[in-house]
Amino acid sequence: MFYTYYADVRCLANRALFQEKCKLLSPYRQQKIALLKHEKDKNRSLAAGLLLDHALGIYGLQEKSEEYEIGEWGKPVLKYHPQISFSLSHSGDYAICTIGEGPLGNDIERVKEGRLAVADHFFAKEELTWLYEAKEDAQRNLRMFRLWTMKESFLKATGRGMSLSLKDFSIYVEASGRPRVRHTFDGKYYSMREYREIEGYCTAVCCQGKGDMAYSMMPVELY
Repeated sequence: MFYTYYADVRCLANRALFQEKCKLLSPYRQQKIALLKHEKDKNRSLAAGLLLDHALGIYGLQEKSEEYEIGEWGKPVLKYHPQISFSLSHSGDYAICTIGEGPLGNDIERVKEGRLAVADHFFAKEELTWLYEAKEDAQRNLRMFRLWTMKESFLKATGRGMSLSLKDFSIYVEASGRPRVRHTFDGKYYSMREYREIEGYCTAVCCQGKGDMAYSMMPVELY
């Protein structure tokens, strides 16, 4: 089973709360946060770490006690629990964490206007066809972000990240609204799910195989 959690990061603008919560995380994650230059980035990174700590509770673990190893393509894994996979992402005022056993990836993006040029440059032909079938600008823009989060979550699930060309695979959405992945990357099947719990944001999770994913994201309070 794969679970996804989300949290509003804005409470971490309180410096006292920020410092208190930082102490709950491992030296590895504390260092990642410290190296960030901007306060909002620090808040988002801290929130992601706290969500991971919350999610690890499923396995009776605490993030603070964990050590990490970095894989060949730069993806961190739990050194002593490699069977547990996780993916972290953040955008705007929210962070998310997905956890489970097996390759997975997630992404969240705040929907903004005027980003269709990105799609024209990076998306596959069938993705562009579906995108431009939408008649209104707002709908096309929303589809662009839906596709982007799904593509990003697939890249993370493969473990290869941006080393895999965005044009080596494509996302297509069935008439029922169910998203699918078409690729020639490794011959394996990948499941995809979108989440709509956060207004104004697109969120997607991808996992290898016919994974059983929670039907909704679960909110976590950080204060």
